[in-house]
Amino acid sequence: MRKVLLNLQLACSKSRKLPDKLTFIHWLETTFPISNKIMEVTIRLVNKTESRTLNMRYRNKNYPTNVLSFPFISPKGINIPILGDLVICPQVIKDEAQKQNKNPKRHWAHVVIHGTLHLLGYNHISNEGFKDMKMMEMKIMRNLGYHNPDEL
Repeated sequence: MRKVLLNLQLACSKSRKLPDKLTFIHWLETTFPISNKIMEVTIRLVNKTESRTLNMRYRNKNYPTNVLSFPFISPKGINIPILGDLVICPQVIKDEAQKQNKNPKRHWAHVVIHGTLHLLGYNHISNEGFKDMKMMEMKIMRNLGYHNPDEL
């Protein structure tokens, strides 16, 4: 039984190099803690313009970014299994992979894992949070069969 309901939105030009829905679900399920709960996630794939607009609006940064995470906070007393939204810019991921000489699929997996960890409450604001999040990322990447995402 799947642990993830994925709403996949394509708001950028379609590319043959985009991961498919089952791949996104696999990455999400590998990132979630062991649970019988079904979680709903929206992944919206956007162009650089939308990424830049959202990054400016919510983070006050005037450039497109690879992933933005928007955790869902349910109203008190209402238990809805929505984890939140990830907004991902495929062009930024492609550019980063080329510039950093990274395997594109591995970089995609790392970006999805990173964003999902933010949805789960992890952050890298403090040194402690950075170390915890980085260790979780590396553990999940190894579970997927990828080596350290920061290595070439």
